[in-house]
Amino acid sequence: MSRRLSAALGLALLALPSATYAQARKPAPTKPAAQPNTPAANTPAASAFTPSHIALAREVMLSSGIARSFDSVLPAFADQIRKQAVTRPDLAKDLDEVLASLQPEMELQKQRMIDIAARTYAAKFSEVELQEIATFFRSPAGKHYVEAQPQLLDEMVQEMQDWTQDVSEYVMVRVRAEMGKRGHQMQ
Repeated sequence: MSRRLSAALGLALLALPSATYAQARKPAPTKPAAQPNTPAANTPAASAFTPSHIALAREVMLSSGIARSFDSVLPAFADQIRKQAVTRPDLAKDLDEVLASLQPEMELQKQRMIDIAARTYAAKFSEVELQEIATFFRSPAGKHYVEAQPQLLDEMVQEMQDWTQDVSEYVMVRVRAEMGKRGHQMQ
């Protein structure tokens, strides 16, 4: 599960370059900034945006591939429930049926998260910026970028683990050497 969480977080990070590029090209939105730790800052009201602004935000969020991370959450909940019931094998059939019957409700919950994410995008990007970002994701390069994200993320997570180990060892060797120059021996 930790690799999935890392992958989900990394997926969000991979979507940032194109968003950051679009933001850098245009002036900041003219909406007043919400104060930190206020309800408005944490959950932007849908009424603060035009329907077209929300629609573009939703398109960008969906086309960026970020919603894929939501797809893994609900099956993970079902797997956790099944694991908790492992000591009661007599429940397996009924539990599977109940979980299957809840799928439409779970899909509504996923759509709720997509709506929340769209409002979050709308709060961070103007309609013009979202249009530019959407144009990128509709382009062949944008589509290829999104298709490559899962593999890129897996490779980056592995490279990050290797890099972290290498840098950790390097820093320790350097610290020992420098401390040795000062007359201190470290293990």
